[in-house]
Amino acid sequence: MFYKIIQIIVWPFYRLFHPIKLIGKKNLPKGKAILICNHYSNSDVVVLGTTIFRKQHFLGKKELFKNKFNSWFLKKMGAIPIDRNAVDLKAIKSCLNVLKKDKLLTIFPEGTRNKTEEALLEIKNGAGMIAVKSGAPIVPLWLEKKPKAFRRNKLIIGEPISMEEYAGQKLSNELLDKIGDLLTKKMLSLKDSLKK
Repeated sequence: MFYKIIQIIVWPFYRLFHPIKLIGKKNLPKGKAILICNHYSNSDVVVLGTTIFRKQHFLGKKELFKNKFNSWFLKKMGAIPIDRNAVDLKAIKSCLNVLKKDKLLTIFPEGTRNKTEEALLEIKNGAGMIAVKSGAPIVPLWLEKKPKAFRRNKLIIGEPISMEEYAGQKLSNELLDKIGDLLTKKMLSLKDSLKK
């Protein structure tokens, strides 16, 4: 309820200053899914939260939760803190619990904001690992540009990627790298589709 109230309050003002076109809304599954999106700035969370109206549980670096008010607010919004410098079993368990309840988990798989000239930084293995463990499909998203006031933007939702063929397999680095390569190709294909 808290998430929905904040969403309703923020949506009209943010959309006025940040007009965005959503493409591929039909590709969003009704049940559990892991959304992965390229990452330009902290505003990306607001863009996704005001464009996709189902509640999303965002995975965020633990440093964002150091301030008591920030920590309270982010957790009320369903955010999950994660230690990016270690295997954070608590965060993984929280992610799996979200998906067990047929909800949306949103991850920026590059692990940090992309401030380079590269279209996409190397994708980390977390999303693939959680998808295989949970059986949730991965839905690639692509945000066309860095959010900027009064500049039109586009967010495209790609088709869900099933992890069924990997079910029961050992989560080796080789397997996770294979999934990472697949996700990279899918995300970059969304980027290329916006040019057509």
